[in-house]
Amino acid sequence: MPEVSKVRLDKWLWAARFFKTRSLAKKAIEGGKVHHAGPRVKVSKEVTVGDTLAIRQGWDEKTVRILALSEQRRGAPEAALLYEETPESLAKRELAAAQRQANRQLMLDSGGRPDKRQRRQLARFNQQRLDQLLGDD
Repeated sequence: MPEVSKVRLDKWLWAARFFKTRSLAKKAIEGGKVHHAGPRVKVSKEVTVGDTLAIRQGWDEKTVRILALSEQRRGAPEAALLYEETPESLAKRELAAAQRQANRQLMLDSGGRPDKRQRRQLARFNQQRLDQLLGDD
């Protein structure tokens, strides 16, 4: 990789394979999905080695430290050498993924939406609770 001292943020995100195109990287930056050492940044922000970025992609938010710069998009193994995800970020993402998996399992175990009989039972129960709360007149 050629030695570069500064690279535009959108170009680096594209080269590091966080986004498939530079225009997608630009939209993410403009949409506030990328933060540089805290605050939101502009697309043309120049990043250097050692900078910290917070990148939100879908459900996940990654905090990465820039290890190397590149203006060219290369293979995934080379792109992975451009950054390092912080241990806190990795643990946070794993916890969030486990929670999403647990929620998904709960939704599957619930049996889905109530049927007609169950809806009537729920309506009856809710009406009884409402009557109790309003007072037994």
